[in-house]
Amino acid sequence: MNPKAQILVVDDEQEIREVIVEYFVSHGYDAIGAASADAARSLAAEHLIDLALVDIHMPGEDGLSLARHLRERYAQVAIVMLTSADTVVDRIVGLEMGADDYVSKPFDPRELLARVRSVLRRTSLSRRAELGAERVRIGRCVLDLAAHRLTDPEGTEVPMSPLEFDLLKALAEHPNRPLSRERILDSTGQREWAPFDRSVDLRIMRLRKKVEPDPEHPKYIRTMRNAGYVFLPNGE
Repeated sequence: MNPKAQILVVDDEQEIREVIVEYFVSHGYDAIGAASADAARSLAAEHLIDLALVDIHMPGEDGLSLARHLRERYAQVAIVMLTSADTVVDRIVGLEMGADDYVSKPFDPRELLARVRSVLRRTSLSRRAELGAERVRIGRCVLDLAAHRLTDPEGTEVPMSPLEFDLLKALAEHPNRPLSRERILDSTGQREWAPFDRSVDLRIMRLRKKVEPDPEHPKYIRTMRNAGYVFLPNGE
């Protein structure tokens, strides 16, 4: 489980939302809040969310509808529903919508944290088993080394050139290890590139636009000053 997993807290009650966000941040997580389903949809499209805490009863689009959207669009996102203590039907429907767990309001933050940790452990292990040795998660995408395919969170293939594939493959095969431009050229077999020209840099920029949740602030393909580039699987 990545201790820096990103948590999306969706609750229309500002005080509750802010308390939960602050609590998870204080325990080493990245956490962001959304006051409505619309805001949550936007944040889910912009960030690589690991788990969404979703209040069922909100004005406008409710949490059940949002959970259905998240499950259909972002299969990798774990979902924990926040429900009222006496609404058994809501809990049943939430689980049927694809929620991984639920917590009844009012709740002890320690219980919520324990539930979230448990869900993240299960979903993290599941994702690792699902991907296998030939598939590597890079930012918001999955690189299939055997099939030479890159797919986005919805499973749609992301176009890339053979050279871009070679670059991603070189980075994926050396996680957490800085690779110089020259080393990248050797790994990809593109010896006709000059290690000090801008070819590698330009292709890295293009790849970031495809795999990074925020290409302007890359977390997964980082520039290491005087060292080259490094692939950080956990974005840390």
